[in-house]
Amino acid sequence: MTSFVESCTRTVTGSAAALERRSRGRPRAKQLLRLLEGKKRILITTHEHPDPDAMASCLGLATLLSRAMSGADVKVSLKGRVGGGLNETFAKLIDLQWLPWDDAAVAQYDAVILLDTQPAFANSPLPPGASPLVVIDHHRTGSGRKPRCQFCEVRPDVGATGSIIFSYFMELEQPISPDLAATMLYAIESDLAGAAGQPGELDNIALSSLTLLADTRKLYKMRYVDLPQSVYVAYANGMNNAVYYDNALITWLDPVDSPEQPAGVGDFLLRFDQVHFVLITAVFEKKLALSLRVSASHASKITAAELIKRLVRGIGQGGGHRTKAGAGIPLATGSQTEIDRIRTILRRRYLRALGIKMSRGQRLIPKSETRTPREVS
Repeated sequence: MTSFVESCTRTVTGSAAALERRSRGRPRAKQLLRLLEGKKRILITTHEHPDPDAMASCLGLATLLSRAMSGADVKVSLKGRVGGGLNETFAKLIDLQWLPWDDAAVAQYDAVILLDTQPAFANSPLPPGASPLVVIDHHRTGSGRKPRCQFCEVRPDVGATGSIIFSYFMELEQPISPDLAATMLYAIESDLAGAAGQPGELDNIALSSLTLLADTRKLYKMRYVDLPQSVYVAYANGMNNAVYYDNALITWLDPVDSPEQPAGVGDFLLRFDQVHFVLITAVFEKKLALSLRVSASHASKITAAELIKRLVRGIGQGGGHRTKAGAGIPLATGSQTEIDRIRTILRRRYLRALGIKMSRGQRLIPKSETRTPREVS
């Protein structure tokens, strides 16, 4: 080991110890293991259409529990299609073996662990009446109250659920393989990606530690993947349809094949130097999906979580963080008339909430720049 790596390791260890001292009293890994003691069938799951942070968190916790609980059968089950670009490629690259979702099978487990979401959230996979024993998440709740469960670790101060799972490895002094380290590192990076990313102290420690451990070849494969045409179509739609009013931008996408696409476009558009708020809508399955981004400098005015709830009040459900949020609005018919009507409501609420007058917006890409070039022979 070189002196440089030794220095990095000492720094990370010292920071981890300090963080551990400040975190005493929180539900942690040892408490979790005590609660699960004697459980023979354990189900780990996450939100519908899981992203890298959700999948990596499931893999990390399943690995940890399988080591610590000999004799326990730990399974992961995911609900909703994983597809549409980066999420689909990530799922193929990691060593996560999951079961198809079955509502009826949930009751057959001794313990259900819900990661990266909460029971009351619209994207929770749990059927009515099913309650998790454990909830581990980093999203803000609208009421500010933790969900009812025997072990609840809800930490809005953390940027990724994967960072919380990393802290359990740290507390139990369990090694993280290079393969798993690359998986968790990429997942945490992806959840913090974009101008609205807000890493907390635990995230920074996780990123530093996992960087020293990760299989760099696997990490490179995750960071630089081939993308389907639909991703480029989504970005083109987002830019060509974008209109900004003062410092707030709004745009829409054609129907998308993954909820990750509006989020990716939102991260990109927030980098436009004249805006601090970005709202994107897109039709996904039978819902109008919303992705909201707020720059860190303006989140003190109104957080993304607060703003998204104002936008979908009475017509949908949503939640998020200080700078990032998402929501879904059910569509009755899916007709263009219905979609246009909801988008009009959203635009009015969006501008009103930000104190912006309903004046004529400016196109991000002038029409003269969007003309289709002649085909090259």
